[in-house]
Amino acid sequence: MIQQAEVKIKQIRELKNITQEYVAQKLGLSTRAYSKIESGETQLTINRLNEISEVLEIQPLEILGFDDKKIFNINHSTGNNGYNNIMYPDKLIQQYEETIQSLKEQIQLMKLLQDK
Repeated sequence: MIQQAEVKIKQIRELKNITQEYVAQKLGLSTRAYSKIESGETQLTINRLNEISEVLEIQPLEILGFDDKKIFNINHSTGNNGYNNIMYPDKLIQQYEETIQSLKEQIQLMKLLQDK
């Protein structure tokens, strides 16, 4: 079953840990109006898809081609010993690495302040 673009937008937004409120604010919409886009109650236009893709920092075609099965390796096959190989997009990995580095720097600063 091919997922609708609205579902893919929601999945990508959640993967990036971005709230509906944040996206709505960036688009100049109420949270409810944006929620209607993700739920399919409001038709998604090409212009709106482009705007959302900018907020999510992903190309519109990447949204349309997004496949959660490739990210989460969702399948019902056996023989994987209960482990799922999770494939993350490079940009997401980079964001996590930058966050980890920032947190390490903050910890180091806190330790310095604590020692004084």
